[in-house]
Amino acid sequence: MTQPAARSRHIPVLGREVLISLQPREGGIYVDATFGAGGYSRAILETPQTRVIGIDRDRTAIAGGFELVDRSNGRLTLIEDRFSNLAEVCSAQGVTSVDGIVMDIGVSSMQLDEAARGFSFRADGPLDMRMGQEGPTAADVIATASEADLANIIYIFGEERHSRAIARAIVVARKQEPIASTRALADLVSKIVRTKPGDIHPATRTFQGLRIFVNGELDELHLALAAAEQVLKPGGRLVVVSFHSLEDRIVKNFFNERAKASGGSRHQPEATIAAPSFIILTKRPVTAQEDEVAANPRARSAKLRAAERTDAPHHAAGGLPGWPTLDTVMRGG
Repeated sequence: MTQPAARSRHIPVLGREVLISLQPREGGIYVDATFGAGGYSRAILETPQTRVIGIDRDRTAIAGGFELVDRSNGRLTLIEDRFSNLAEVCSAQGVTSVDGIVMDIGVSSMQLDEAARGFSFRADGPLDMRMGQEGPTAADVIATASEADLANIIYIFGEERHSRAIARAIVVARKQEPIASTRALADLVSKIVRTKPGDIHPATRTFQGLRIFVNGELDELHLALAAAEQVLKPGGRLVVVSFHSLEDRIVKNFFNERAKASGGSRHQPEATIAAPSFIILTKRPVTAQEDEVAANPRARSAKLRAAERTDAPHHAAGGLPGWPTLDTVMRGG
């Protein structure tokens, strides 16, 4: 577990830009939907009389934030839960609307740095990848999923063009012995994906795809954005920091859809037209400055998008994309 002293030095990616976009006001109520090391919460709490509800599905992150809870004099509440449940979390705290929500999507630096969590191929560890403490691990998926499902997972969520060859190699290798460690999987992928000096590690996209799939991260994001729309008060702001194109595309599309009137068409002119529920604040995504990238290379891929809630009712929730899910793949469905 990360020690409090180390956590207090944690500087969140695009922290300065998040505060500029969020504009926390005195006495406001905010949700840090992906608490992590608490960097955004700590910055918001510097505004007098603010209250923060911090959410994280990772029990280690929640436990590591207890010191900040103690120092906040009751202004920080930490909840172990998925950020897609942020509306229910707020309701359970007696909060019906909030002034702002910040989300930092994806795996945290703490999770990547801890080999035992199995997120990174840079240090050998069990092939786990779970952000929470429940459900099948990445090793379980590797051992159970069909070749077709593995190829789809790696292609859709990892954007890896060699996904079929990697899936085929996994199926052949697992017949000999279980693929249970990060190094075993990384070594296998490295034999298939050839890279040039200076390129990303050959296993990067495969690990990304498995991690996103195991944690249902893109479905979680879809649901969390819709939940944020429900609980933000008029004038409240939603700020999202993402780290790869799949996440950023979901956020961009959500904001674009909610920022324009939608509903009726020439085929269904009687349909009710939904008024825009957000005003987009970032016409282009905000990216890290050179000094931040030099201090934290992870910031290089970060993109921030922000929008402000209007007084229009929230839009009807849409269905989730039809990509593979953990339940169906593990059932062989």
